Amino acid sequence: MIKNNNKGFTLIELLVVVLIIGILAAMAMPQYFKAMERSRMTEAVTLLANIAQAQQRKYMQINAYAKNYSGLDVAPKGATGGNYCTKGTYADSKCGKGNGFLVSLEQTDTDLTLNKGNAVAKRVGPGELQYKYNLVRYYNGEGTQCNAENKNGAELCMDFCGLDDTAAADFKCCSDGTKGDKAGACAEPTMDLGN
Repeated sequence: MIKNNNKGFTLIELLVVVLIIGILAAMAMPQYFKAMERSRMTEAVTLLANIAQAQQRKYMQINAYAKNYSGLDVAPKGATGGNYCTKGTYADSKCGKGNGFLVSLEQTDTDLTLNKGNAVAKRVGPGELQYKYNLVRYYNGEGTQCNAENKNGAELCMDFCGLDDTAAADFKCCSDGTKGDKAGACAEPTMDLGN
C-alpha cells in the first residue's frame, strides 16, 4: 500500500496567514510611532526642566538669566549660542538631518521685577514630520506647555496633558491638564521673585 502523506500548507493557507500578520502590523504601527514620539517628548521635557533649574540658579547668582548655554552649568555639548540640537548639529535651524528637537533659550525681558524667560523645544527632522509640536517651559514656571502644529501633534499634546477631548490642529495645553495659552502652571510668570 502506498500512503499519501500531505503534511504541508496550501498556498491559500499561507496567503491568509500573511494577510492576517499584515493587518495586525498595520494596526500596531501607529501606536508604535506614537510611543516612540512620546519617548522623544519625555526626553525634551526633562531637558527643559534641567534648563529651567539652571536658569534659576543663574538668576540667583547674577540677577539675570543666561542668554547662551555657555552661561549655564548644564551647557550641553554642541550648543551654539542659545541653540542646541538634541540630534545633529545646529545648521539652517533644522538641526541638520537629525530627528530630534531644536532647544532655544528665549529671554523675553531682562527687567528683574518681571522675571521672564523661557526655553522652547521645537520638534525638527528631515522631511515632513508626522508629529508637529513644540514645548515651552518658563524658567520661573512649574509646568511645560505643549503647542500642537498639526492633528497628530494635537493628539500627542492631549495625551501629554492627560486630556481626552478632541482638539484642533493648533491645540495648546499645560502638563497640569489645563488648556490654552495662559493656562495653569504653564502661564507666563508676571510676579517678581519677592512675591
